[in-house]
Amino acid sequence: MQKTLLLLSFLFTLIACQEVKKSPSITQEVNQNSKIEFANGFTITYHEGYKVITLKNAWPGTEKVFTYALVEKGVSLDSSEIYDAIIKVPINEIIVTSTTHIPSLEMLGVSNTLVGFPNLDYISSEKTRKRINDGLISELGKNEDINTEVLIELNPDLVVGFAIDGNNKAFNTLKKTEIPVVYNSDWTEFNPLGKAEWIKFFAAFYNKEKMADSIFSEIKNNYQEAKALAQNAKTTPTVLSGAMYKDVWYLPQGKSWAAQFITDANGDYLWKESEGTGSLSLNIESVLDKGAQADIWIGPSYYISLQQLKEAHNVYQQFDAFKNDNVYSFANKKGETGGLLYFELAPNRPDLVLKDIIKILHPELLPEYDFYFFSKLN
Repeated sequence: MQKTLLLLSFLFTLIACQEVKKSPSITQEVNQNSKIEFANGFTITYHEGYKVITLKNAWPGTEKVFTYALVEKGVSLDSSEIYDAIIKVPINEIIVTSTTHIPSLEMLGVSNTLVGFPNLDYISSEKTRKRINDGLISELGKNEDINTEVLIELNPDLVVGFAIDGNNKAFNTLKKTEIPVVYNSDWTEFNPLGKAEWIKFFAAFYNKEKMADSIFSEIKNNYQEAKALAQNAKTTPTVLSGAMYKDVWYLPQGKSWAAQFITDANGDYLWKESEGTGSLSLNIESVLDKGAQADIWIGPSYYISLQQLKEAHNVYQQFDAFKNDNVYSFANKKGETGGLLYFELAPNRPDLVLKDIIKILHPELLPEYDFYFFSKLN
């Protein structure tokens, strides 16, 4: 699942003419604090007694648009069959399926509502790991083959899933129960702030939109301030990224999430002109031809030392960044069971990622800053 998250990298607004029993709990204040600024994958519209999340791009290439009705408890909704799921809010128990969902729950102060997760070892957060060790979060197997028996027995108010192609058998099974399932496509966003804004998606299920807006505003301001700071740099170092897997070098495409960080940190990513938001698959000759003299090498896959790189393939030693000890990785920061902190938290905290990369490219701009995700390979 985490490799999927690494590599990877609406048009339907529901009419509000349905009859609903009035509920005063969705306030105008919440409505005002729920504007989606950067995320392209979802919108939220507000109505009397309920709200609607409209979600597109649930997986790459799909044209299907999903609509989820979040209905206040005590309110009945007519024409419910037009929605892909109906959820009574605020919810009390949730199951999520990606580590990128964990930080949103923690920042909103609702991590205690998490009752199940597939592949618990992937979770890095110390706070959530404590709840796992205390037996408060159940293991659900693998994301692509969730243990539906355990999940149904837990009977949560909501399951938040993600899909690669829309053929998750477990989710199809759950549709036959009364447990609502919704998709989350934060991983398909390529704008760093767009990914982080999905905290507002989770907040809607807890009626915590105002809190989410405040949290996101701080992240956004931090990011934009760091980006502005980077423009003061006197140099623009050239940057290489990625590494080989079975003789194919994978690196971010020019419009990807990872490439955007380098650009915003005032770095010259050597493949910035390539189209696409995913990853490029190149042969070693083309990477050497273009990147042998790159100043900095960021994100050499899962390698955690220069010695590992050297042992994996002697070609790595031909890059100037290797020769000059200018290789930086996120692979050294792990949770107690081996989960990578970067995969879990970085999409939610792009401001910290950007500061890390500014520190790598322009250390003089952040002399007192300590790396959060990255470290120099020794």
